[in-house]
Amino acid sequence: MRALTYQGKRNVSVETVPDPEITQPDDVLVRVTTSGICGSDLHLYEVLGPFLDQGDVLGHETMGVVEEVGPEVAALSPGDRVVMPFNVNCGTCWMCEQGLQSQCETTQVREYGTGASLFGYSKLYGQVPGGQAEFLRVPFGNHLPIKVPDGPPDERFVYLSDVLPTAWQAVAYAEIPKGGSVTVLGLGPIGDMACRIALHQGAGQVIGVDLVPERLQRARLRGVHTLDLREHDDLGAAVRELTDGRGTDAAIDAVGMEAHGAPVAKAAHQAVGLLPEALGQKMMQRAGVDRLSALNAAFDVVRRGGTVSLSGVYGGAADPLPMLKLFDKQIQLRMGQANVHHWVDDILPLLTDEDPLGVDTFATHTLPLEKAPEAYGTFQRKEDGMVKTVLKPSAA
Repeated sequence: MRALTYQGKRNVSVETVPDPEITQPDDVLVRVTTSGICGSDLHLYEVLGPFLDQGDVLGHETMGVVEEVGPEVAALSPGDRVVMPFNVNCGTCWMCEQGLQSQCETTQVREYGTGASLFGYSKLYGQVPGGQAEFLRVPFGNHLPIKVPDGPPDERFVYLSDVLPTAWQAVAYAEIPKGGSVTVLGLGPIGDMACRIALHQGAGQVIGVDLVPERLQRARLRGVHTLDLREHDDLGAAVRELTDGRGTDAAIDAVGMEAHGAPVAKAAHQAVGLLPEALGQKMMQRAGVDRLSALNAAFDVVRRGGTVSLSGVYGGAADPLPMLKLFDKQIQLRMGQANVHHWVDDILPLLTDEDPLGVDTFATHTLPLEKAPEAYGTFQRKEDGMVKTVLKPSAA
């Protein structure tokens, strides 16, 4: 089959690789029809190279059609249309039963002390082959895939794999009061969708912050009050001016380690991807290479007694947190990988023809899988108005 593979720092290519096969009795083999490129894929492209091997298949936002099922799979049949959550979870362990599928005890990667395995996301998360490919082997076939109805286009459902539950959890963790206010830092796919969900759930004021004109305009058209980071030397002051001098009730950091404005940490990020594997892994885990400007901005713009919800991916020990400010402002902080299955029942009723969250037109680019390498570069450079790209394998 054809699949997008990691070849080195800022180097991915579509190659012919062996077809996946059913290896466990509860496996499912899926013919991929749509796969998304996620902002966190850029971390693999840029900085997480020490935890990847040449030829690893990438991608964790996937849907398709069941081709074959193992002998113990009773929940699905060939021909069923399914979406795969990005976290690989068994559905039956203690953590899964608590709704914490991102911490699945069956697939935790204990070698690195991390949570549940992820599709297409490095040794840190299990080195499970990803879905930017023509076919995907899916374990735990009775529990993991999300069955969706036939009929509507893939774009109606593919974001159940990551974007929708990640943004939904970000808003849930932010605990925005009814009619209250939230600042969303970063208007990439997750931040953009978090704004939409916050407005849909009744937030009275949603402030979106970014520095890419196309992202700002896209959010503005959905009713978000946007702030261009390039125009504000003091973002906290700008937000407080809009909120009676207090700051917003909540802040969502949807940026993570892509944050701008930290040249020393940026240089460290770039260096990690160039170091030999053992040194790069050590630096990534312990040297604190994260760029915390977005997180610190969240602590600044939120009001006293407010909540900061962290959905942006951070990887590394990171710089010391401003504990005095956090304590003094009585800030609540919630974070973590999205527990996809935990939120599906809340989200599915919104994936109707009325499309209140705008999922049908959420993608800015639809490309064949063979164009994925160029798309990674465009997305990383924030060019061509690219906010969300979906890939269509030829096998579809």
